[in-house]
Amino acid sequence: MNALAALGGLRTVGLDELNAQAELQTRVDRKYIVPARDLPAVLHALPTGSDVLEIGGENALRYASQYFDTPTLDSFYGAVRGRRRRFKVRARTYLDSGGSFLEVKTRGARAATVKDRVPVTGDELDDEAVAYATDLLADAGIPGAARLAERLQPTLVTRYRRATVLLPATPGGDPSRATIDTELTWIAADGAVLQLPSSVIVETKSGQRAGALDRALWRQGHRPAKVSKYGTGMAALHPDLPANPWHRALSRHFRHGTIARGIAPGSASLAA
Repeated sequence: MNALAALGGLRTVGLDELNAQAELQTRVDRKYIVPARDLPAVLHALPTGSDVLEIGGENALRYASQYFDTPTLDSFYGAVRGRRRRFKVRARTYLDSGGSFLEVKTRGARAATVKDRVPVTGDELDDEAVAYATDLLADAGIPGAARLAERLQPTLVTRYRRATVLLPATPGGDPSRATIDTELTWIAADGAVLQLPSSVIVETKSGQRAGALDRALWRQGHRPAKVSKYGTGMAALHPDLPANPWHRALSRHFRHGTIARGIAPGSASLAA
């Protein structure tokens, strides 16, 4: 059964309109891991006036993200240890609409998340990309920014199919948006593959008040979960790594996934 089939009944919206209505300069992000079998009931409960993003005639687009980390996994351990100054570097590829962008997400001294991006080609970071990452890491106060950026190497690929929903404002609130990721796949640098065909990740982005999709999820008994595609995926594929922040998600959801090992290294290419 297609977990996203219920989105077919929604009015479609373009990217410009989506951004204009729900820019959400100040927002609260909440993530949920939902069994795929429960998603249709949640989507059918969406309020009238909900729209789905459509690009090129498609409302569920394929994405791939190549994450980069140092040989000593400074990015991963920054998340595990909850460091005030931490970072995440990835090259995100839009497999259906085209284009690949390097994204550097940092959390600096004021605990503010900043995400900027530049176009990239391929899975490796050239000198320009390293310089760009260095500048953003330094701006966020990440210690040893240049040294970290120069040591970045491909670590993990995630693949998924994403639908984006624009939801009407709740009473006293603003419009909100949400992403729904299905066909979840993680590919380690050594070629090991983890798939979660029975789960979806929903991320809501709203103002200070919870959005309409949050409320629909709560009514169905789903609560926010601590999950990171990079951190949780690394912990699931490498059981020797610490996993405290994502222990609940790993034990409740990722244990139902399937891991295939022995696949040839290099399978993690974004172009695969």
